[in-house]
Amino acid sequence: MKTIFAVLGDPVEHSLSPVMHNAAYKALGMDCEYHKFRVTPDDLEGAIKGARAMGFGGLNLTIPLKEKALGIVEPDTMAQAIGAVNTIEFSDDTIAGITGIVGYNTDGIGAVKALAASGVDIPGSMVLILGAGGAARAVAYQLAKDGARVIIANRTLGKSQELAGNVRSVGDANGTSLEELPELTADADIIINTTSVGMHPDIEQTLITADMMHTGQVIFDIVYSPLETRLLREAKKVGAVTIDGIKMLVLQGAESFRIWTGIEPPVGVMEQAVRDVLGSK
Repeated sequence: MKTIFAVLGDPVEHSLSPVMHNAAYKALGMDCEYHKFRVTPDDLEGAIKGARAMGFGGLNLTIPLKEKALGIVEPDTMAQAIGAVNTIEFSDDTIAGITGIVGYNTDGIGAVKALAASGVDIPGSMVLILGAGGAARAVAYQLAKDGARVIIANRTLGKSQELAGNVRSVGDANGTSLEELPELTADADIIINTTSVGMHPDIEQTLITADMMHTGQVIFDIVYSPLETRLLREAKKVGAVTIDGIKMLVLQGAESFRIWTGIEPPVGVMEQAVRDVLGSK
């Protein structure tokens, strides 16, 4: 019998999760299918419990459901700390009295693995994170936990300082404003843009230009539409190492695949499937 997986969200039409997961199932000869369903926050609990009752293999969650899921599933330690769930596993195990619905957050793991895939060492490095939203939260927690010195820069100083204060429960973190960028970028080993700046259709926007970067720096943009953002183009001018948003997208999805199946995912196949779709648009 075919096993069904799905991503839930609102909106969800744009999701590339079905592309990468279905490519993985095909490559491994697995009798599985991955779908996307529009679900509102008010309907989330019913959707999750219904999916479990119908024998779904697992779920992904996207905006605006990640925070709401915390009160429905049993989150693991990292998902609880981040305050958001993007992966749900259905199992027969009982954790804290709740049976069968466990929540994880793989966004931070996806970012760390994207850096590792480019040969970047995280422990002891200074990482400048642009933005203080949900993606920044997941990335900051994981990087701090793995030994990086994290600085979070955001338009609203209070928000970056609040996030940094929370992240300090697992590692080294400080918050500042975007006004400090010229000084901060000079000292950063790794710069990660977690904002939507530079995303289609505003593709000429960037928070940092080439004169604020240097050779050997790692510039990582989680935006993947366009594939090469203005930020990455600026980075290439000075010979910085660049990482695009596809890496994190695929590697967080691969971690979900691993959680659900216990099988090592064909990451290369998943990444190529996503690049083929985006390249054809």
